[in-house]
Amino acid sequence: MTYVDGFVIAVPKAHLEAYKKMASTANEVWREHGALSYVECLGDDVPMGELTSFPRAVQAKEDEIVVFSWITYRDRAHRDAVNAKVMADERVKALMENMPFDGKRMIYGGFNVMIES
Repeated sequence: MTYVDGFVIAVPKAHLEAYKKMASTANEVWREHGALSYVECLGDDVPMGELTSFPRAVQAKEDEIVVFSWITYRDRAHRDAVNAKVMADERVKALMENMPFDGKRMIYGGFNVMIES
């Protein structure tokens, strides 16, 4: 069954173009190393909840946009193999040094797909 890495971050609107460039490079790298798909989504209808919400989860500020993204793999072993290659890639090392968002507020995790159609 498919395996998914999911991410939620807050990107300053002033850095959105830099983020898009970074995401484009990341897409190329992950796909070159075998990821099945790579998706980046900009928040459009993500209201601030009273207890929980995407903006609250990443402590989004007024001048930031919530980004939800995911990468798919055949399974967990495939994900681990792809990510090992990705993390050794010099392009990713360069991206990690100049992230246009606060990485400390990023939420991420790996998920086994339960239902897929």
